[in-house]
Amino acid sequence: MVKKLHIGNLAYSVTEETLKEAFSPFGTVESVTVIKDKFSGRSKGFGFIEMSTEEEAANALEKLNKTELAGRTIFVAESRSSTGDSFRKNEYSGNKGSFKTNHRSRS
Repeated sequence: MVKKLHIGNLAYSVTEETLKEAFSPFGTVESVTVIKDKFSGRSKGFGFIEMSTEEEAANALEKLNKTELAGRTIFVAESRSSTGDSFRKNEYSGNKGSFKTNHRSRS
């Protein structure tokens, strides 16, 4: 089963290839994504790695969390499920358009 890890505090110069090279000694890297700003294309300083097994992911997390990569101390953690995030997004979507913006006082 593929296990997803979140990597934070990345230097802006870190590429997907750099992350793959750092995590490869701990197992098979299934995918790598460095999150980038959609307008500037610049890294947002975090990314995700998918390792092929939970054991490999746990080993990479243990060995690489709070270590230095490209001059910065990175933080590695298990990625949280997106289920909670989508609930939060939908929780507020019901209010769209319910606020009246054209308030006129009637005298």
